[in-house]
Amino acid sequence: QVQLVESGGGLVQAGGSLRLSCAASGGTFSSYTMGWFRQAPGNEREFVAAIRRSDGGTYYADSVKGRFTISRDNAKNTVYLQMNSLKPEDTAVYYCAAKSNSRLVTSHLYDYWGQGTQVTVSS
Repeated sequence: QVQLVESGGGLVQAGGSLRLSCAASGGTFSSYTMGWFRQAPGNEREFVAAIRRSDGGTYYADSVKGRFTISRDNAKNTVYLQMNSLKPEDTAVYYCAAKSNSRLVTSHLYDYWGQGTQVTVSS
């Protein structure tokens, strides 16, 4: 059983930056593909970014491409989401997720989920 704990959310002005962290425990972190998702009020949870377990290959939603960067530190069992040039429409609860394969990484088919961290971007 893998436990995921997100941190780093908060309130930031438009154009600002935040770095989210997700600490994993209870499993072999390097064997998991990691993803970030977000859910705004009234909206469905949507894919943001993912990083493959095997070669560190990355995937991004079009809405964040060029602004957000996902990375991982297998020695620290942590995945990060660096968010730059934030916009009010990035406001959401951000969730970290883990899966034991590298298929369908942009889907919701992840094995484990964190509790989420709130990101609010003011205009």
